Amino acid sequence: MSLAFAPPANRTRLLRQFLRSPSAVIGGAVILLILVLAVFAPIMAPYDPIVQNTAIRLAAPDAAHWLGTDAFGRDILSRLIYGTRPTLLLVLFVVVLMAPIGIAVGVLAGYFGGMTERVLMRLTDIVMSFPRLLLAFAFVAILGPGLINGALALALTSWPAYARQARVETTALRRSDYLAASEMVGIGRLRLLFGHVLPLVMPSAIIRLALDLGGIILAAAGLGFLGLGVRPPTAEWGSMVAEGTQVIFDQWWVAAAPGFAILITSLGFNLLADGLRDILDPRHD
Repeated sequence: MSLAFAPPANRTRLLRQFLRSPSAVIGGAVILLILVLAVFAPIMAPYDPIVQNTAIRLAAPDAAHWLGTDAFGRDILSRLIYGTRPTLLLVLFVVVLMAPIGIAVGVLAGYFGGMTERVLMRLTDIVMSFPRLLLAFAFVAILGPGLINGALALALTSWPAYARQARVETTALRRSDYLAASEMVGIGRLRLLFGHVLPLVMPSAIIRLALDLGGIILAAAGLGFLGLGVRPPTAEWGSMVAEGTQVIFDQWWVAAAPGFAILITSLGFNLLADGLRDILDPRHD
């Protein structure tokens, strides 16, 4: 059961389990650090991330610029800190769009069955038949580069996995004595869907979502690397890696710093997902 739907006593138990899970604690700490950097970027960044100073272009890391400067003389550490903002915003937009669409399609297909299930699942199969990242690139190429368009492209190509998972779980619940008894006492369909089926489907969806966030960050970085993400001069990790590859053999730190940030953030989400699986999945009790 997820924290959002759990009674207060269960929330306390889940919180204790969370604190006892090394993976969840370490992953949560990493994500919390990224969130703090994003919120307080103007305070924590030592320099303006878009101000250029060609006199110190491609400077090596030193006391003034801890991670060096890029090809335009901009402080890499400052751009790294500000780069957390578009990355987390894109992840937030994708989560808000992707998970609700997929869960809604899966729950409706699994609960109503029949023609509704066949139509919704065939639509899901059509979307899943395309390579996700390639389809996202096509969407961005049509809609144009930008944060919102990138998030929309990733969301529209990532929801089928949630739909299939939610449909399988809802189908099993539909045949259970639990829902049959609920219907016998007069509980309506809407109340069954939102008050009984959805809370039981959410834990596995949360685990999958946490696991997918690392991949979403990599996909977002891929869009930025190809110039289809946030437009310059806005700091974004993928575009920073792309800029650094041009001088990677001589000034390796230009690409290494944002690449390491992508690695740590993806690792943080994966560790958090691993901990949440142990906590929310009853088979791991």
